[in-house]
Amino acid sequence: MRLFVSEGAPGSLPVLAAAGRAQCRAELLISTVGPEECVVPFLTRPKVPVLQLDSGNYLFSTSAICRYFFLLSGWEQDDLTNQWLEWEATELQPALSAALYYLVVQGKKGEDVFSPVRRALTHIDHSLSRRSCPFLAGETESLADIVLWGALYPLLQDPAYLPEELGALHSWFQTLSSQEPCQRAAETVLKQQGVLALRPYLQKQPQPSSLEGRAVSNEPEEEELATLSEEEIAMAVAAWEKGLESLPPVQPQQNPVLPVAGERNVLITSALPYVNNVPHLGNIIGCVLSADVFARYSRLRQWNTLYLCGTDEYGTATETKAMEEGLTPQEICDKYHVIHADIYRWFNISFDIFGRTTTPQQTKITQDIFQRLVARGFVLQDTVEQLRCEHCARFLADRFVEGVCPFCGYEEARGDQCDKCGKLINAIELKKPQCKVCRSCPVVKSSQHLFLDLPKLGKPLEEWLEKTLPGSDWTPNARFIIRSWIRDGLKPRCITRDLKWGTPVPLVGFEDKVFYVWFDATIGYLSITANYTDQWEKWWKNPEQVSLYQFMAKDNVPFHGLVFPCSALGAEDNYTLVSHLIATEYLNYEDGKFSKSRGVGVFGDMAQDTGIPADIWRFYLLYIRPEGQDSAFSWTDMLLKNNSELLNNLGNFINRAGMFVSKFFGGFVPEMVLTSDDRRLLAHVTLELQHYHQLLEKVRIRDALRSILTISRHGNQYIQVNEPWKRIKGSEADRQRAGTVTGLAVNIAALLSIMLQPYMPTVSATIQAQLQLPPPACSILLTNFLCTLPAGHQIGTVSPLFQKLENDQIESLRQRFSGGQLEESLSLKAKASPKPAAVETMTTAGPQQIQVLMDEVTKQGNIVRELKAQKADKNQVAAEVAKLLDLKKQLALAEGKPLETPKGKKKK
Repeated sequence: MRLFVSEGAPGSLPVLAAAGRAQCRAELLISTVGPEECVVPFLTRPKVPVLQLDSGNYLFSTSAICRYFFLLSGWEQDDLTNQWLEWEATELQPALSAALYYLVVQGKKGEDVFSPVRRALTHIDHSLSRRSCPFLAGETESLADIVLWGALYPLLQDPAYLPEELGALHSWFQTLSSQEPCQRAAETVLKQQGVLALRPYLQKQPQPSSLEGRAVSNEPEEEELATLSEEEIAMAVAAWEKGLESLPPVQPQQNPVLPVAGERNVLITSALPYVNNVPHLGNIIGCVLSADVFARYSRLRQWNTLYLCGTDEYGTATETKAMEEGLTPQEICDKYHVIHADIYRWFNISFDIFGRTTTPQQTKITQDIFQRLVARGFVLQDTVEQLRCEHCARFLADRFVEGVCPFCGYEEARGDQCDKCGKLINAIELKKPQCKVCRSCPVVKSSQHLFLDLPKLGKPLEEWLEKTLPGSDWTPNARFIIRSWIRDGLKPRCITRDLKWGTPVPLVGFEDKVFYVWFDATIGYLSITANYTDQWEKWWKNPEQVSLYQFMAKDNVPFHGLVFPCSALGAEDNYTLVSHLIATEYLNYEDGKFSKSRGVGVFGDMAQDTGIPADIWRFYLLYIRPEGQDSAFSWTDMLLKNNSELLNNLGNFINRAGMFVSKFFGGFVPEMVLTSDDRRLLAHVTLELQHYHQLLEKVRIRDALRSILTISRHGNQYIQVNEPWKRIKGSEADRQRAGTVTGLAVNIAALLSIMLQPYMPTVSATIQAQLQLPPPACSILLTNFLCTLPAGHQIGTVSPLFQKLENDQIESLRQRFSGGQLEESLSLKAKASPKPAAVETMTTAGPQQIQVLMDEVTKQGNIVRELKAQKADKNQVAAEVAKLLDLKKQLALAEGKPLETPKGKKKK
């Protein structure tokens, strides 16, 4: 083999470091060539680094060369490394190229250089910190580490661009830079000149466009239109001219929806929400709304689609909620199922089925899977030490224990999993455990339980993953989470609980137990389908003909991607398993987390009381959908996106296009005589439409929404440049041109109405009604842009689609959902009154605010009692008592009760 490198070529750094790691494993000749020397005979431009293989073939991609050397070293490829390499190519390199160009060629310094790469460096630092691993893909150095180190070294060798606060990145970079292969590579390429050695190379590169703020602001950019071939333009025009006749017949809706042999059958689930919790915006975007977009898109493609969800109703959480509200568990389930259904109906979620798990079908199917697992030797028995709360007189379910994580020290870890480090926990491993109901310290007691033998199921699981993952659309976080579980070693998983409210265990000696909710909750998808149709097995025992898409937040990945597949594989009954596991990161609220008890954040039952239409909520949540990393809901940003993207961009374009038809052409679409510019626009719109399809087929929901807004921006620019309102007053040629521009614009508006349907169904229907779009065009979205409103088509009455959100309106909502508004308003009222506090009577607060304060008083009272029982320090007790008295004062004010003057202690 022969490796060609060049002094001052950045790509030479990682390949030399990778070659150094592979020394003695293959005979390698390293040749240093000039930057203008053509090494690869079939390339027209010089290219280094290049690896010439013994076979005579060439590798001339930096990452491909590095990968080859790592494979020589015996390294095994993994999904996480591939994700890092994709990120390096698409996200890091553009930012880094700009930073190096500013530094080396333009002589800029400081923030001008650091700003383009700030977000990328922070991302690496956060990834290293979050996983608590020294390297990007785990405990040992990988291909990703060498490629990223080589890319970053020219910049980060200067400490000015490696901030101390990025501690994990700092440690990672220093560790790699101190290794001999990396040191030799740096000496060879930079020749003691530092980053200035790159100047000859960088001077030949095009000047980068400014990247500052691009990723941070997440704002769409005004992109240059792509270069189109004449063939692409001709194909777009030909498709346009065929119009409605090219639409296939609309398939009648089946009832029930069943798979059809030879067609694309898409089964979609969203994670079953706990029945006793009212979902907040993060729950809605993570599961039901994301799945709804894909389900609506699937139907537009005429795919045979079934979308199902339902409430997860068994378990301790339901028992506890019933106890709090003085109802039976069944009554609680009935009450909150209706609340959930109403919320999703308001958000326009298009379930084919919204069911529940407390049904005879759930019992029948769960027990059948369990008995098949028992018969095949995949269920173990063992004695389990559990936490029992003597005060509540019950064993505590995992999620009703809270304490300090034994792995990372996080103080609010649950009894089943730590939300910070993501590791699974047995509740008894928690440090300083507390019962979440009464805050007392539970005791450890033993009980006999059943376990799913995951280690025994490891081989079929691995075989299934090897067959499923390549070519699938599992999100990177889902792949990583499952691989991490397998890498850390599968362990038997307890599937029973000492409860009464659950699916009974059909095994002698375990009649007093029920199945753990995370064993049978995922089976709920099957039982919900079985309650919808007695032919449910055509969906759930038909992996050859059904593609299963499952939507959830990342904390649900282990149960959908590992526990249920193991149960189904062990049952050996040809179950349909997940083809595409779509997991989001977390959506935060402003600068913190959603909290029902503290009144922080918008929950599903509150959104409809804000006066903001459901489609606006849908749009904004999908615009900030946490794909790839956590995102945050922001009232200010919601105002900006509504007023800029919806009102000024999308709404402005669609309204103008329709108004021009009404005002200038009597409501009839004018004749269109296309110029070369018009044909080019047709091709650009077609290209963006095809990009939209490519993204949604890969379930990149947020990015596909950008395609809609891009087409709308093209449309606005087209109208602005051609000025039909002026041309309509001119010569015959001008009037004809105004007609063409108006006709083409209103057809783009019609296309946008169909593309919008998965995202904003009510707005979509409104546009289609205003334009009187023919029904077949409303139900099908092809990959080509068609003329659906031909000359002579009469449109309806056009009116504005969106309303402006005002600053004072948004500020009022921000205060309302901030959690601190009640205490603040009561404090202001108390100060404003001239009456003594002892006799003051307040206007009562709302029942929701009063309930929040009552919960806080109860919680603080438990803390005080526990401290007194532990004979804690008097000063600590006094501080907590003061907090309790203050909360009671706030509660009295909220209830409109007079405050009593506190009685002081008598002096002895």
